[in-house]
Amino acid sequence: MERKRLDVDPETELAPDPEENSEAEAPIELAPENSVEEEPAAEAVATGVAAIQHFAKLAPSTPGVYRMLNARGEVLYVGKAKNIARRVATYTRGNGHTNRIARMIAATAAMEFVSTATETEALLLEANLIKRFAPRFNVLLRDDKSFPYILITRDETAPQILKHRGARNRPGDYYGPFAAAGAVNRTLTALERAFLLRSCSDAFYQSRTRPCLLYQIKRCSAPCTGEIAPADYRRLVEEARAFLSGKSSAVKEELAEEMEKASAALDFERAAALRDRLEALSTIQSHQGVHPRSTEAADIFACHQEGGVTCIEVFFIRNFQNWGDRAYYPRADRSLDASEVLESFLPQFYESRTAPPAVLLSHEIEDRELLAEALSIRAEQKVEVAVPQRGEKRELVEHALMNARAALGRRLAESSSQARHLKALAEAFGLVRPPRRIEVYDNSHIQGANAVGVMIVAGPEGFAKNQYRKFNIKSEETARGDDIGMMREVLGRRFARLKDEIPRAAVDADSPWPDLVILDGGEAQLAAATETLAAAGIRDLPVIAVAKGLDRDAGRETFHLAGRAPFRLPPRDPVLYFVERLRDEAHRFAVGSHRVRRKKDIAGAGLQEIPGVGPSRKRALLRHFGTLGAVERAAVSDLEKVPGINAATARAIYDFFHANG
Repeated sequence: MERKRLDVDPETELAPDPEENSEAEAPIELAPENSVEEEPAAEAVATGVAAIQHFAKLAPSTPGVYRMLNARGEVLYVGKAKNIARRVATYTRGNGHTNRIARMIAATAAMEFVSTATETEALLLEANLIKRFAPRFNVLLRDDKSFPYILITRDETAPQILKHRGARNRPGDYYGPFAAAGAVNRTLTALERAFLLRSCSDAFYQSRTRPCLLYQIKRCSAPCTGEIAPADYRRLVEEARAFLSGKSSAVKEELAEEMEKASAALDFERAAALRDRLEALSTIQSHQGVHPRSTEAADIFACHQEGGVTCIEVFFIRNFQNWGDRAYYPRADRSLDASEVLESFLPQFYESRTAPPAVLLSHEIEDRELLAEALSIRAEQKVEVAVPQRGEKRELVEHALMNARAALGRRLAESSSQARHLKALAEAFGLVRPPRRIEVYDNSHIQGANAVGVMIVAGPEGFAKNQYRKFNIKSEETARGDDIGMMREVLGRRFARLKDEIPRAAVDADSPWPDLVILDGGEAQLAAATETLAAAGIRDLPVIAVAKGLDRDAGRETFHLAGRAPFRLPPRDPVLYFVERLRDEAHRFAVGSHRVRRKKDIAGAGLQEIPGVGPSRKRALLRHFGTLGAVERAAVSDLEKVPGINAATARAIYDFFHANG
């Protein structure tokens, strides 16, 4: 693969700071704000055409990918072509372009090209680069989080059933993907009731001397203590594998026959147990909604547009079973029709995923055969991409399309409500306009230890969770437990980096610069924030500090703004509830980030970090509970039952894990 890079400084290819990135779910963008921009001036378009003409002379006449960049070296658009030179030449026409293309041409100052051996390779590279650079003028899939699976292991004498996400590097059978973690959790609970397989960790399993609570509530057969013979447990495992592999009818028929035999033999206790297992299996299937008869494995994509917004509903069919659905709202210019959005969406969706043998679409796309070839290469098996017209597959697509319409309707209603909240917020706090991007800051620690500051982001589409950031407090100038010093450090780091990345004068609709900053705190925090921003040359950014009410009562918060006396909002004011929701989300994220960091420290230093817990008590706790996680979840009364742990130590252990929660 030949690469030609032209007039682009590599320092402009910015990557997020791994330390500050969170694993929160990506947001769903509803309002493609670049779609409402005015038509660019003819002079700007002419300048862009001239720049493109210059680079077009150097474009290769081969398959590959091209990038269009602005004067700051930021990637505006990534496109693929069978012949790069021919495709780039189409941009050099002075007129006849849509408003979106004209704006893109007007902003273009440089281009770069990457040659590939085939057009298929260009399609795969295009998806990778779109994900990497998130260009403003491309259709953009914002949520690329991996999907969860159910795993039945094969590396123990008593296989374990559990939820799995990530690389499949553990021996076992994987079933999925599931659309969401909630769907996996519900299915796992039902599977435990149906097949009584263990879900505990190996350490917990190996340390048991008596059955745990799951055995008592009939969600495990307790192979750890020999409550079930190994041969009988293996039979349960094989039944679970058969059920998840699509042989659900056969498994249910076998259980029904066993139940009838047990009932005929007057073994009512066994018959009742088998009845409960059958009920659990029926519960799983009742949640699936769609029951394909002849479609063994397929991903179904249905696209619906309304109000300038696109919703793509995805269903996952595996082993003749529906493993759930998820709605996506890709960022796309409103001038693009459903086919164009879907065509750009699919390569990004499969950029880091393997396609099943069938991919079913609601709309025809231009490069359907090329996409099928690319997915087949990645999956190492033949993948068919089709737009079914009749039969069961068409029924599945129609069902997905119905869900897409309903999901988009709900989301548009939520977006309208969010817009009203932002407008009311601007009126209540005297802002010039409703904020496009709100950043809320908070920090969390225990007596200064494992201190973490966080930033959450909200806007017209709600919480933008893929833009949340966490900051490990590391400055030696910040005193241990100094909340105000932590706020100074977090804001200083955030806005220093923001100024380096994107000058504030260059702010556009997709800019990471906020219109409003909200802090958890009072006058001291407001003063610290104002001074920190002023030191960075930022003096006109509205900052609101939210001080908790007496006894931390919600609804009695005091608001502090520069140049205005502290005030409260009326009880039950919608704006008050809205701000409380923003603050509570920041607090939730701060506490969660702090706990993650604290757990890492505990894992390294051991339970001895807890006052009163030394090596001997640590061993006693782990011997009794099996894992550190179980110790953390234990109640005070359970901790007191551990040999060598008195009431005071039990309380200290409990408080250590639950403080600041």
